[in-house]
Amino acid sequence: MIITSLKASNPNQTSEQDSLRQEKNRIMILYAVFLFFSVIGLVGNLIVFSYLGFKIQRNKYTVYIMNLSLADAILETVAIITLIANIILATGSNTSTNGTILFILSLTVLYYAMIYTGMYLLTAISAERCISALFPIWNTVRRPRNLSTIMCCFAWALGGLESLLDNFVCGPNPPYGRTLKCVAIGVMDFTLAVGICLPLMVISTSILLIKIKKTFRQRYPPKLYIIIIVAAIMFTLSVLPLNTIRLLSFCRLVPPNLLPVKIFTPSEYWMIVNSAINPYIYFLVGKNWNQGTCCSIRDTLHRAFTVDIDD
Repeated sequence: MIITSLKASNPNQTSEQDSLRQEKNRIMILYAVFLFFSVIGLVGNLIVFSYLGFKIQRNKYTVYIMNLSLADAILETVAIITLIANIILATGSNTSTNGTILFILSLTVLYYAMIYTGMYLLTAISAERCISALFPIWNTVRRPRNLSTIMCCFAWALGGLESLLDNFVCGPNPPYGRTLKCVAIGVMDFTLAVGICLPLMVISTSILLIKIKKTFRQRYPPKLYIIIIVAAIMFTLSVLPLNTIRLLSFCRLVPPNLLPVKIFTPSEYWMIVNSAINPYIYFLVGKNWNQGTCCSIRDTLHRAFTVDIDD
């Protein structure tokens, strides 16, 4: 009764509560939208992984895409768990225990490990496809037989190590625990992403675009070229803002109070969308649009990654 009378007698407090309630509803809608994308992305990536891993004959490029789909599937799984936890917390539940903090840290490590692993896998496949197009003799004669497997293992190891360094040196919330070591980690992350991987992707994508332009009048370009170009562009649009913002936060160039709401969260959520649409890019590119009837998933993926590869 006392609370009710206070609410009724204080219009400012009532207005503030209404504003908070509306903000909470908007956040819940945002969580629900990205939860939908995460579920759709998880299903698509699991389908691609299962077909490339067990139902389609592997080649050096399907090994990369299979690993990329696995990384995206794990990222979407982490996103689903995190979003569900955020929805539960938004309802007013309080779970600030040591076990919960450790669980959140584990999810954070896994989340960024998948982002970095995906970045290295895309860099490797785009660079190798570019080298194969420029130096077909090397691709046929000198290329190590297990190069794809070796590069995938390297991508997983480097991505995991980079994420561990991020979270155990800087903590799960780096803007609030910035040290000289943390700044060094931020510079290293930015250099690997923007100084090495991004230029390699841009150069490789440009060369593949030139290759497509030269061969387009003779025949349709290999579908794998299109997949690599689109995936590289989408990932670049995701990684560049994310790493730039993280570097600025590590170097104390962005106010911490801006990060959670206005800058940092949208960059992370765009990674969820990027990982979710990757498998559907494969389906769209591999689909035979000249054929009136629907084709199976196996035929679509086989056409995207096998039929049009000429090495």
